[in-house]
Amino acid sequence: MKKYLLTAVAAATVSSQVMAMSETLETGYTETKYPIVLVHGFLGFDQLVGVDYWYNIPETLQQDGAEVFVATVSNTNYPEVRGEQLIEQVEDILAITGAEKVNLIGHSHGGPTTRYAGSVRPDIIASVSSISGVNKGTVVADTLMEWSDNSDVFGTAFDVFISGISGFISFASGSDLPLAPVESVRSMTTDASVIFNAAHPGGIPESDCGEGGYEYNGVHYYSWAGAKPATNLLDPLEPITIAFSQFFPDGVANDGFVDPCTSNLGMVIRNDFAMTHLDEVNQMLGIHDLSETDPLTVFRTHANRLKNDGL
Repeated sequence: MKKYLLTAVAAATVSSQVMAMSETLETGYTETKYPIVLVHGFLGFDQLVGVDYWYNIPETLQQDGAEVFVATVSNTNYPEVRGEQLIEQVEDILAITGAEKVNLIGHSHGGPTTRYAGSVRPDIIASVSSISGVNKGTVVADTLMEWSDNSDVFGTAFDVFISGISGFISFASGSDLPLAPVESVRSMTTDASVIFNAAHPGGIPESDCGEGGYEYNGVHYYSWAGAKPATNLLDPLEPITIAFSQFFPDGVANDGFVDPCTSNLGMVIRNDFAMTHLDEVNQMLGIHDLSETDPLTVFRTHANRLKNDGL
């Protein structure tokens, strides 16, 4: 079995952060019919130097009944490759749990990854939820690939830089899955997304900032996104989202990596949370805008939504 984390945190373990989120925990509130599988994005991991990608999210969901698994796919590669890796892990999860299907939740590049799985294996996928997914591409990838294609110097430097980061994450997280760093970025361009969406149209809106079909081939589609590149000056990762936000034209909302309108998929829960691209998965160590919605609350509420939808 390929290495991936099957999260099994005791329900009795309640962190002070989670308790602060809700004074009274509701037993069964997050108890979905099918297991929840979390799928990381570009340059993602399950755990890296002691830090979980989905910080406190599996524990929070499991407290009130959800069965949660954290998948590990290549931190850089085409969504089709990552999707096939995900399908293999979903099949293992079904064998372990006896469930018929799973609910997939993907962040960033995990959006197209989970959509691919839902598209080619709708028989084992109950729902796909995209968190700031690069569902219609991102201007960040467009710009980087334009620079790379038009300059041999930049192209070589970019390849070396992104390959170095991808390789380090793979080594440090103990993954031996195949990597394709530059190709992964190219798959997130607007042009590549048009081709991908034609092959896997489930949940994709026809309008620029509207909703898509709520259900396609029996798979239910949902999405939400943040729209602020900076939320808390104490967050050591915030300079990254602030820097990438400079790629967007003036006046275009973004979370530091994705325009929320381009992330819409299926039922749009919200695409204007006061969250950065990293806040959306409760990074770094849960530091976020303290005056706005806690990311953990968003996950709990969505698990309850899936439960109420019979998923």
